[in-house]
Amino acid sequence: MRNMKSSFIEKIARFMAGRNGMDSLNKFIFWFYVALLVINLFLRSFILSYLELVLVGVYIFRTLSRNIWKRQEENRKYLIVQHRVAKWLKLQRCKWTDRKAKVYRKCPSCKRTLRLPRTKGKHEVNCPVCHHNFHVKV
Repeated sequence: MRNMKSSFIEKIARFMAGRNGMDSLNKFIFWFYVALLVINLFLRSFILSYLELVLVGVYIFRTLSRNIWKRQEENRKYLIVQHRVAKWLKLQRCKWTDRKAKVYRKCPSCKRTLRLPRTKGKHEVNCPVCHHNFHVKV
């Protein structure tokens, strides 16, 4: 039995050699598919069913693809977008937790978000990134 199991694993490993396999984008596609599946259990929508089939097709295609360079490029672009979304969500969480003590403003020159103390009045701020002076009213 053990010999048969290792033989099967070796066959799978040989089959997957030179193929893309699992990456971050495939994981996202899989969990998005699972979420749609759960939502579709309640809605019973044909559109969601077709979207689920498309997602499964894309998932299988990306997993078994031999064009690794193209799949890595897709994954790299996905990771860039994921990083931007995570950064934005983190900023929103910080804004919410610091809402009583801090105020967030963008530098008009470099567009960097600055965290400033919440003191009433008009203040002159020097951006630590581009050293541009600008006025902020809190």
